[in-house]
Amino acid sequence: MNTSIEEQIWLLLEEVKDPEVPVLSVLDLGIVRDVKVSDTEVPPLGGEGPKAAVSITITPTYSGCPAMDVISMDIRLKLIEKGYRNITIKQSLSPAWTTDWMTEEGKRKLKAYGIAPPNPKQQFCTTDMFREEAVQCPRCNSYHTELISEFGSTACKSMYRCLDCKEAFDYFKCH
Repeated sequence: MNTSIEEQIWLLLEEVKDPEVPVLSVLDLGIVRDVKVSDTEVPPLGGEGPKAAVSITITPTYSGCPAMDVISMDIRLKLIEKGYRNITIKQSLSPAWTTDWMTEEGKRKLKAYGIAPPNPKQQFCTTDMFREEAVQCPRCNSYHTELISEFGSTACKSMYRCLDCKEAFDYFKCH
């Protein structure tokens, strides 16, 4: 398979997992905003590895997300493992990340993992009304759920309980 270095980088990024939800790749999350490659001369077979300078721009799921340092390091390590040495990873806060950037496959993976994926559209704009948001249980698919806490296992998730199957679960908040 003859692919460009940029295409190779995108394939490698699929292998970099979110440290907080390890079933999701950084591509599933939609946090990779750009990949730029310069000096794309590929060394001969048996050479020292790609000579390309790689610049990757990522956007955190929310400002101050503690996982971004780990994600940046994991991206760098994945590229180093494949022979890249000239790597720049930038964080961009604008435009702000939104759950719309998540892949549909990522949302399916979340649900299979036991985390309710974000609703297709945010239903309410104020936190007072957030308590009434209909969130589907990832285990039994019931919408008969209640908010337990606006923060779940991480700040980007809230904690819900299903009133039918009685299980507590995280909900990946819309934003």
